[in-house]
Amino acid sequence: MIITIGGLPGTGTTTIAKLISEKYNLNHVCAGFIFRDMAKEMGMGLQEFSKYAEENPNIDHEIDRKQVELAKEGNIVLEGRLATWMLKKNSVEPTISIWLRAPSMVRCERISERECEDINTALNKMINRENSEKKRYKELYDINIDDLSIYDIIINSSAWNIEGVFSIIDRAIANKSK
Repeated sequence: MIITIGGLPGTGTTTIAKLISEKYNLNHVCAGFIFRDMAKEMGMGLQEFSKYAEENPNIDHEIDRKQVELAKEGNIVLEGRLATWMLKKNSVEPTISIWLRAPSMVRCERISERECEDINTALNKMINRENSEKKRYKELYDINIDDLSIYDIIINSSAWNIEGVFSIIDRAIANKSK
């Protein structure tokens, strides 16, 4: 089973990916964690590393290569904004692909709480990060991250609590597997 889950920052992808991983006994690989680890290794903050990645496409290529390689082994939840795109570009079809969305201010509040930052700081960082990623994805892969047509399921994660979102996805996985 190969499950991809994507969404903009603050939509709950990590929480949901962990729940899916636990329920279905799948490996969980998060592109964001790989990106953060790379930033830390280089002694950079997330914003600074995002700008660095704009000038160094090998960063994104390495993350994407790792995801595709791991997906080919199966039994995995791939979490990342490009996870579904990268698999499909490499002729690997996910069992199910999920995109989580939520209004900007909901996402900002979640990020603010998670990162222990005030709302304005979190909003500024979120906008800068999203703009940087959108630019990189378009330049590197000609991907419009706003095109959600490749996903099997799109869920507004602000419309339900985490259990509700997971329940929808769990039912979809169970029905898809039959």
